Amino acid sequence: MPWPAKTLLTIVYFAAAMAALVWFPNFEQFDVLRWQNVASVFDFNAWVAGAGDTGVGGQLLAPAGSLATFHRALARADAHEPGATVTILHYGDSPIAADQITADARRLLQDRFGDAGAGFVLMAPPWPWYRHRGIEIEAAGWRVEAATSNPAPDHLHGLGGASFTGTVGAFSRWRFDRIEKRVDVSYLTDPNGGAFAVWSNGSLVGEAATTGPRGHSTFPIPPSSREVELRVTRGRVRLFGVTFENDGPGIRYESLGLNGAHTVTPVRYFDAGDWAARIRHEAPDLLVLNYGTNELDVPGYADGTYERDLRRLVRMVQEAAPGVSILIMSPMDRGRRNGRGEVETYQDLPKIVDIQRRVARESGCAFFNTYQAMGGAGTMARWYEARPRLVSADFMHPLPAGAKRVGTLLGQALVQSYLNYHARQDSSTHQPVHERAGNSKVR
Repeated sequence: MPWPAKTLLTIVYFAAAMAALVWFPNFEQFDVLRWQNVASVFDFNAWVAGAGDTGVGGQLLAPAGSLATFHRALARADAHEPGATVTILHYGDSPIAADQITADARRLLQDRFGDAGAGFVLMAPPWPWYRHRGIEIEAAGWRVEAATSNPAPDHLHGLGGASFTGTVGAFSRWRFDRIEKRVDVSYLTDPNGGAFAVWSNGSLVGEAATTGPRGHSTFPIPPSSREVELRVTRGRVRLFGVTFENDGPGIRYESLGLNGAHTVTPVRYFDAGDWAARIRHEAPDLLVLNYGTNELDVPGYADGTYERDLRRLVRMVQEAAPGVSILIMSPMDRGRRNGRGEVETYQDLPKIVDIQRRVARESGCAFFNTYQAMGGAGTMARWYEARPRLVSADFMHPLPAGAKRVGTLLGQALVQSYLNYHARQDSSTHQPVHERAGNSKVR
């Protein structure tokens, strides 16, 4: 049927008006229509209402079933099932290494679903700004090999991307402000290895030799204790970190950031077999891949091999942990000063975000558009002028108040996604059996 003439004329007039804005300098600031995005309107393979989840502001997008493992785990915790633990592994770059964003998302989710422990912490800070909120780390005597600075020749970097080798006298001490029931120590097994001991509040709670086949040893933490210390007692050991655990029900949200990390960091510098084993040991329900900021320092990368590298990383995770829910989280806005001294968004940043969205959709992953959720282009310029200031002078690393905004956006989106799932489950429960099966009739 031909289009009505008035409707067609209206569309033509609107398009002409939008195009005319390009030719009038006084209207440059009115970003009404971006022609490069018009094609996306006709992308009928994109997420559609009812096919997945839409979180806060519509920036958490998920193909149907992509967050199923995560949602089911949340449902068990929400129902207060004994021992129901929801484990989230969040990989990223320097803000995640400083436990920015992740700390605020962790707090929000634990307040809602319960506290299943602080999660994974490295043996020592590879960088002065390495943090895990609520935990103080004191350490000495370790040779540190981090994947993004001085990678280990064998690429064995454990779960968190860093290896710590020590002999007798090397130690790590963690002080925490919460109840933790257990600490799980991750190490490399070696027939010629050594041994370490774990103390809490000055009392020995256990010892382990790294010569056995396990690669992990778990020790109880006394209820009144707020400190754990590990010391090498014999030979040479190679450790990767510790995981603080509670029984649940609740959330265990692990921040696994590396300074200077790129999408290709796990692909190039993590031994695939060892990394997969460490991931499976943590038994995650959701794994977040939060890269893309440092990629902007590589000219032409977005138009070159970036998409191929991202797909390789996603496949690597899917092979390591079949069935785990995967969330690709876009980078934040990133700014730099142009020739006029104005702070503008990197030109390739929207390209990175678009690629991530497409790869997520085509790979069965969820996608959180951090860039748009925080305000899109120009956000870092506005954050730098805000009082209190929300971003540092590099227009890349958020200050605590800015990180809290992003962490809260992510946490709220994840909660809303679960509520949407829960509502659909309730709706399905009240449907007739033949409708739940997808049939309009019983034959």
